[in-house]
Amino acid sequence: MTQKDKTILVVDDQPSLVRLVRDNLESRGFRVTSASDGKKALDIVENDKPDLVVLDIMMPGLDGYEVCRRIREFSTVPIIMLTARNDQESLVHGFEAGADDYIAKPFHANELLARIDAVLRRSEYTEVNKYSPSFTCGDISIDFVRHEVTKKGAVKQLTPTEYRLLYYLAINSGKVMLHADLLTKVWGPEYSSATDYLRVYIRHLRTHLEDKDNEPVYIITVPGVGYVLKCPQAV
Repeated sequence: MTQKDKTILVVDDQPSLVRLVRDNLESRGFRVTSASDGKKALDIVENDKPDLVVLDIMMPGLDGYEVCRRIREFSTVPIIMLTARNDQESLVHGFEAGADDYIAKPFHANELLARIDAVLRRSEYTEVNKYSPSFTCGDISIDFVRHEVTKKGAVKQLTPTEYRLLYYLAINSGKVMLHADLLTKVWGPEYSSATDYLRVYIRHLRTHLEDKDNEPVYIITVPGVGYVLKCPQAV
């Protein structure tokens, strides 16, 4: 799929911002659709299946956090959240709701375009383990070709960012991956110190893959250093 085939849903109750984002995205060849409230946004995501959602947090009715959580109940579409607040609490709240990235208002159009390009690249990640098309770790199996993750035979619906993080842990299983290395590989070099991103997404993966996410046996924290994926035969 080329960039001209991609549709971006912009969700914001400020017509001037929607118009600004639309003009900049369309000038880059994207198709753009919009919604001014959360309910309409949910309908568009479910029925039209856009390739990415740019989602404002502060909206009447359903706020962006709730819209993001509801989207994650049925879709792994990449989501970039927009907010007027740039504090750590808001950032973590957005990632816990299921967002893939986060940008604070006011923002430069080029910054938003760069974030969209980066998130779309992650969502299309097609690298296959050069040694094997699949990976098994205890009850967890990863099909690198289909990008499918199962535990005890049940398919786990991972977002593109969650899958990409698990991929790097899996192909380096048994080795401690440093915080900065994981952040650089999954999000890009500009995120190498954004440990809050990593902490939230490790928590997401544990929710999917661990029997008790507060007593992990697969994704292990090495305090102050990083994380390691341990398999039963390596324990």
